[in-house]
Amino acid sequence: MEKIQVMVADVSHERYVDEILKTISDAASVRGTGIAKRTHQYVAEKIRERKAVIALCGDRFAGFSYIETWSHKKYVTTSGLIVHPDFRNRGVAKRIKAMTFTLARRRWPNAQILSLTSGSAVMRMNTELGYFPVSFSDLTVDDAFWRGCEGCVNHDVLERTGRRYCICTAMLFDPAEHYPAKIPDEVIEEAERIDAELDAREAGAMNLG
Repeated sequence: MEKIQVMVADVSHERYVDEILKTISDAASVRGTGIAKRTHQYVAEKIRERKAVIALCGDRFAGFSYIETWSHKKYVTTSGLIVHPDFRNRGVAKRIKAMTFTLARRRWPNAQILSLTSGSAVMRMNTELGYFPVSFSDLTVDDAFWRGCEGCVNHDVLERTGRRYCICTAMLFDPAEHYPAKIPDEVIEEAERIDAELDAREAGAMNLG
């Protein structure tokens, strides 16, 4: 069985964006649950910013998730977690979640990490990492964050309740009060590698300036 690699995405992975979006859309249709829609440009931008994690089996797309920051980087979300049907039940989602969580913690160590999800599997993974359920009022008031829900079929529920309730469960990781479960060494090593690469790129840009 060919090994599935989980890595921080870079520009070479932009060719998978359409497949990523289709896999997310198909999964939402099968589950009959709400999901916020993302454009090709939005997902490609996350990849270029090194705020995305992709799983590949050879050249085949296996899974994806991305990171976003809100309220001047006081809050972070790891969103859009999806695994291709051909690679489910192989622990791919958990590996991607661990990678995005670790990358977010290393790049924004003081940020609170938010999660809005209706999936029981994601809730279990969040709990293992130290998230806890909160009310919607405990989340960011950043309008840009809430605009991300506009493509969801349940958005009317959110609007009718003044952003107090919806179908999703709100969860929060607070670095000041909670600590994550042990992260695999391979995930930490990958996060350190990408940090070093980003630092080198920023230093090079400053020298050119």
